[in-house]
Amino acid sequence: MASNRTLTILKPDCVLKGKEGEVIAQIQKAGFKIIAMKMVRLTPATAGGFYEVHKERPFYGELCEFMSSGPCVPIILEKENAVADFRKLIGATDPAEAEEGTIRKLYADSKAENIVHGSDSDENAQIESAYFFAKSEEVANLG
Repeated sequence: MASNRTLTILKPDCVLKGKEGEVIAQIQKAGFKIIAMKMVRLTPATAGGFYEVHKERPFYGELCEFMSSGPCVPIILEKENAVADFRKLIGATDPAEAEEGTIRKLYADSKAENIVHGSDSDENAQIESAYFFAKSEEVANLG
């Protein structure tokens, strides 16, 4: 079910630090199942397309530059209440404000380089997942 899926992106700072495995282990420990995953290198244009919703915001250019600065790992995750549970797991956008034990509190350096993206709604999870993955790339429910 779509409402039980969310999209995350392990951002370029996560990959640069070599923390992909640690972050994925935390995600799986929290009960999320990986449905699709790949490593990509966004161009400024593809990053801009993904973050189109923020185009009028002052941080848009910096965000696109950062997201195209190195490889990242988009992942479709599945779990009951996926969007809300994942946002709780990753913590506040600003790691200084994130709760102890959250992914951002543990690994992020700043509000701009916050290690991981998480969809903010069921609708956006579907849109964002489709931006990175064709249906043929998603693993069917294996049981």
